[in-house]
Amino acid sequence: MKIAVTSASGQLGGAIVKELIDEIGKDQVIAIARTPAKASHFGVETREGDYNSREHFNQALKGVDAVLLVSGMDDPQKRIQQHRNVIEAAKQNGVSKIVYTSIVGDENKTSFSEVVRSNRQTEKDIQASGLQWSIGRNGIYIEPDLEYVDQYVAEGEIRNCAGDGKCAYTSRPELGHAYTKMLLEEKHNGQIYNLAGKSITQAELAELLNAAYGSDLSYHPVSVSDYAKERKAALGEFIGSVIAGIYEGIQLGVNDVASDYSTAAGRPHLSPEEMIANFQKGH
Repeated sequence: MKIAVTSASGQLGGAIVKELIDEIGKDQVIAIARTPAKASHFGVETREGDYNSREHFNQALKGVDAVLLVSGMDDPQKRIQQHRNVIEAAKQNGVSKIVYTSIVGDENKTSFSEVVRSNRQTEKDIQASGLQWSIGRNGIYIEPDLEYVDQYVAEGEIRNCAGDGKCAYTSRPELGHAYTKMLLEEKHNGQIYNLAGKSITQAELAELLNAAYGSDLSYHPVSVSDYAKERKAALGEFIGSVIAGIYEGIQLGVNDVASDYSTAAGRPHLSPEEMIANFQKGH
């Protein structure tokens, strides 16, 4: 069974490739990347695949039984057609199953909603494709907070607009495990799963980081408008709006979801403490 993973040079795609290699071996895994050389370290067959090129995927999906479509990072409206390039090429090549990495979120309430709407459209396109399918809706990754610890320590606080809202964090390795099972096991066909862990507040996150890193962080809530201004100034209009929208969503409760992780993965999701410990170990 040949399984291809798109965006294999990215962090999520790479985590899924690693899990697949452990499960089915290098000979059965194909890494698709816009720059194939960036995925060569996996030791599997690599193929070129730019989401903007239908022809790339017409070639990249030849002889493939199942494809894992990692949601793109481009402008939301561009992403719909980019994902359709993969879906249509899968149909043309006789791929039997497509699994998609979507996201938890609300379609209307925040500046992140446009991203969520584009993902929901891809979900609909996949469901209408005639292929076998399975869809995961990812929780928020915990890794960016862990990668940002030194900055938090320098500032003495975690500052955002999430307030007392809870977020069901996940991690890329946890998602890699779940998506591997979704690709390989037929019982997941036709299912949409929330892939997330235990819900925690930002104040609880600060406490967990303090315990793990010996820091003395507190949580400082700010208004949505103030946080949006800060993020846009630091990251630019688009990314700043996306980040502010994510934390506004947490404040509104849209990331405090019931998790289907154990159903998808066949085991419970790791706790936030366990994810942090694994990150510190480089896992």
